[in-house]
Amino acid sequence: MKRAKISIVGAGNVGATCAHWAAAAELGDIVLLDIPAAGDMPKGKALDLAEAAPIMKFDARVVGTTDYADTADSDVVVVTAGIPRKPGMSRDDLLATNAKIVGQVAENIAKTSPEAVVILVSNPLDAMAQRALEVTGFPKQRVIGQAGVLDTARFAAFIAAELDVSVEDVSAMLLGGHGDTMVPLASCTSVGGIPVTQLIPESRLAELIQRARTGGAEIVGLLKTGSAYYAPAAATVAMVEAVVRDKRRLFPCAAFCQEEYGVGGYFVGVPVILGDGGVKKIIELELTPSEREAFTRSVDAVKSLVAKMHELT
Repeated sequence: MKRAKISIVGAGNVGATCAHWAAAAELGDIVLLDIPAAGDMPKGKALDLAEAAPIMKFDARVVGTTDYADTADSDVVVVTAGIPRKPGMSRDDLLATNAKIVGQVAENIAKTSPEAVVILVSNPLDAMAQRALEVTGFPKQRVIGQAGVLDTARFAAFIAAELDVSVEDVSAMLLGGHGDTMVPLASCTSVGGIPVTQLIPESRLAELIQRARTGGAEIVGLLKTGSAYYAPAAATVAMVEAVVRDKRRLFPCAAFCQEEYGVGGYFVGVPVILGDGGVKKIIELELTPSEREAFTRSVDAVKSLVAKMHELT
């Protein structure tokens, strides 16, 4: 059986860690790409990872490059390119610079891998997914933003620590834009099948929800000179696996919603079934009045961000 070809644009911490996870899981052959100014850096990281294969016993060809020709005919392209957040910066502060970068990346993807599924990781996530869709002209199901898998993982990690239980028993869900307006759904979150609202007092659960919303900023503040990359990369590779192995996983992802949830043509975090070819289906949940209100605020924030991006580009 032909191996999947997975290209990762951006060989920084997130991109290189994506390559690590994907190669170790033998999801396919990996191309790690960065800009020409990066010189031989992507080649060095790829070679280092390839030399780990005999030790960790994984079969995956890993190459580094600065030439999009090497990514041609990829099955999946992960986009991590862009400047990272620094302390005090919001995701929105990255808008103008990263919109330009993602636009250039999207042009190259459309030329070299016209049938690829594209997974956006660059921030501000929802706007960057919108940018990639507009520039590539790909069908909406083949452009997806990685946000919800990471955000639910953070929420689940905090719940597991709070209850001193295995993370394996925590199932969480959230909606909305990636950032401070995300909407973790307590009504769809459980531990071993028990609703989390029966295990954690409402006031304490609200604190954990807020920590999940600001989880990225918390790590930025601690690192001082960078942003999170282990969990974002792991979340991205879970999505890659769902696509290349047609796992049909039910994940919260930034998907292009038109009539769904009444969004009207924007990327926003919603539950989707993810498999071969990208988004198989968007799942519409019945929201409580308070959840619907919070979701609407989140969508409005995304719309405002996209409008600002269009002004700048």
